[in-house]
Amino acid sequence: MTPEVAGGQSLVYQLALFVASMCFLVGLRLLTNAETARRGQQLAVIGMFVAVVGTLLNNHIVSYQWIIVGLVVGTAVGIPMGLKIPMTKMPERIALSHSFGGLAVALVGVSEYHVSQQLHGPLGTFALAAVGFEVVVGSITFTGSLVAFAKLQGLMTGKPIVFPFQNILNLVLLIGTVSALGLVLVQPERQEVFFGLVAAGVVLGVIGVIRIGGADMPVVICLLNSYAGLAASASGFALDNNVLIICGALDGGSGLILAMIMSRAMNRSFSNVMFGAFGSDAPAAAAGPGGGTVHEGTVEDAAELLKLAQSVIVVPGYGMAVAQAQHAVRDLANVLQAEGAVVRYAIHPVAGRMPGHMNVLLAEADVPYDQLFELDAINDDFQRTDVVLVVGANDVVNPAAKTTPDSPIYGMPVLNADQAKAVIVLKRSMNPGFSGIENELFILPKTMMVFGDAKPVLGRIVGALRGSH
Repeated sequence: MTPEVAGGQSLVYQLALFVASMCFLVGLRLLTNAETARRGQQLAVIGMFVAVVGTLLNNHIVSYQWIIVGLVVGTAVGIPMGLKIPMTKMPERIALSHSFGGLAVALVGVSEYHVSQQLHGPLGTFALAAVGFEVVVGSITFTGSLVAFAKLQGLMTGKPIVFPFQNILNLVLLIGTVSALGLVLVQPERQEVFFGLVAAGVVLGVIGVIRIGGADMPVVICLLNSYAGLAASASGFALDNNVLIICGALDGGSGLILAMIMSRAMNRSFSNVMFGAFGSDAPAAAAGPGGGTVHEGTVEDAAELLKLAQSVIVVPGYGMAVAQAQHAVRDLANVLQAEGAVVRYAIHPVAGRMPGHMNVLLAEADVPYDQLFELDAINDDFQRTDVVLVVGANDVVNPAAKTTPDSPIYGMPVLNADQAKAVIVLKRSMNPGFSGIENELFILPKTMMVFGDAKPVLGRIVGALRGSH
């Protein structure tokens, strides 16, 4: 006989959930430091494995048939995703994973409600409230994450999609959802109202995210992460599962805090993010901002300028991720350092399409952690820097955020690349960034534009530097 504790659950089951919870807590703490982040990730994986094994030992399980099917299907989908999806597509993969998580939580809530209605009688008020919250937030996360994935993947426009009375519709749906949840608590047998909650969550997820522009996607991903965690935590209360409560609360709380940090980094409030339609009206420009002159240089020009530099700051952006040029950037840095130059990397908190995107890519290329500097730690050093190399970054180095009050990014903290002695910008074209506005940095007399795919361009610069000896 397996020893049991309060609630009829086995001691082994409860111990497994406790160990898993500790792994998640310590793992999250380790993720706060770049040098320990890998160990934190590994510890979290161990925690999830222990949680799954412990859950399979739950003595309330009647049959393992469908559980085995789920494990096989999940493994068959998850392993190829982990192995084949490149780091440059990590934002899209995370959005897709959030959608799966939201769907799973919503289905668990629907199942719990259905089983209780058919077999055990109505759930208690607290459990029913948890289930109702779970299915609504899970449904919002499911469809909202799918829309975010479609925007990031280019399956739909990255610009905000707006239509008349959209905010009013959102408000009506939200009030209707809360009212329906209250009605279900009073009359649990009203199944049509309960399933109406699911439908409302599905619609809210779609119309809530389609109006958010690409510039705000980092914040949206954080918010969706928070929603998924809150839904999972509610599921834990409904199922009396402590590890779901703890893990979901960690996910929800950390996602919300990160979203607040990202909003502050962009100088935007949550209301701006959700209702601001950032970048919807700004025109794309093929020429320099305001009709200015773009100073185009060659690979040889860039190599000559870098050869003379004693201090270089690299500013990576989403263009580097698209070109998969992180290894080429490291190779260039190695050549420059061999010649005695000091090379550092300036990481803007919203560079790329998710928090930490640039850090992950550069870490994959074995760039030393001590060469990575956040905005506040390096911004004052640009004025003492010989050359700034901007690789596929745009809005995060746009001086308009500091000088143009009517700009949609005015007030957003940006990297002071314009203060360096010289600037080299690697871009495929003069297309604007996520905000849809032109970049004043690109027409400064000190700026040299080198057009082309970043990876081969960097390779040719490295070749030119080596060939000059």
